[in-house]
Amino acid sequence: MILYNLQKNNCLKTLEEKPFKLERVIQNLFEFNLETIMGLQIVKSEFTIKNKRIDTLAYDKQSKAFIIIEYKRNKNISVVDQGFTYLSLMLENKADFIVEYNETLKSSLKRTDVDWSQTRVIFVSTGFTENQKTATNFKDIAIELWEVKRYENSLISINQIKKSKSAESIKPITSSNTALEAVTREIKVYTEEDHTNNKSDDIIELYETFRDAIVNLADDIEIVPKLDYIAFKKNSNIADVCIQRKGLKLWINLKKGLLDDPKNLMRDVSNIGHWGNGDYELVIKNTDDLEYIMSLIKQAI
Repeated sequence: MILYNLQKNNCLKTLEEKPFKLERVIQNLFEFNLETIMGLQIVKSEFTIKNKRIDTLAYDKQSKAFIIIEYKRNKNISVVDQGFTYLSLMLENKADFIVEYNETLKSSLKRTDVDWSQTRVIFVSTGFTENQKTATNFKDIAIELWEVKRYENSLISINQIKKSKSAESIKPITSSNTALEAVTREIKVYTEEDHTNNKSDDIIELYETFRDAIVNLADDIEIVPKLDYIAFKKNSNIADVCIQRKGLKLWINLKKGLLDDPKNLMRDVSNIGHWGNGDYELVIKNTDDLEYIMSLIKQAI
């Protein structure tokens, strides 16, 4: 990515990159802004377990899962090998992660409160090689790559490397390795197909219509399938959709009282347990109110 600064004479000036000198600078930047950048809660910096050091241990409140973050300035590493090592380490020592969370955050998290299948490892670097990107381009691998760069005028760019839409499953590759297979068997990376399986063509078409409309509300809206629903994110969740057999259930991620809904379509679920984020819920059976619903969702962007 090339960044420009628009000058007064309407000319563009290329912003000069100011490389990070130390890995620790990148780590401090992310840990201080972890909620803003990734929507995660920091648990511990420099967490050591079984003689292995984890740069940042974080927790995803939405997925109810622990996240391991590693920072790399050196591009000559195998992110897949290291990623599976950390995933295996966590799954074999679940109690230690629970204890660290409770002692550090003065909480009472139980093992059953955690969705271990949503565990993942995030690598943060100033750049990744094509080999590293290709090695993680599987739709069901619990490893993410994030690139960060610093420019003059204190500008920072942060970009998650997306998997291609044609990405295949990693399971055929890991099936011949007992240790890797054990990790992929317990950890689940959800896809849209997991939610559309066994649904009628009409319901799938209804979902796709609303999905496309939501994505077109703004640039860079990301589709993130979870266990119980599909999240639509732009920095943070804006809406969540659960595909049901006879329709869709939609949640808008706004607190009670913050949504302008003249037609009163949305149901207040602020005091009711529900899967999605936010205090507003709607069951959708057709596309009759599509444009109006989009105007409601847009308020959460």
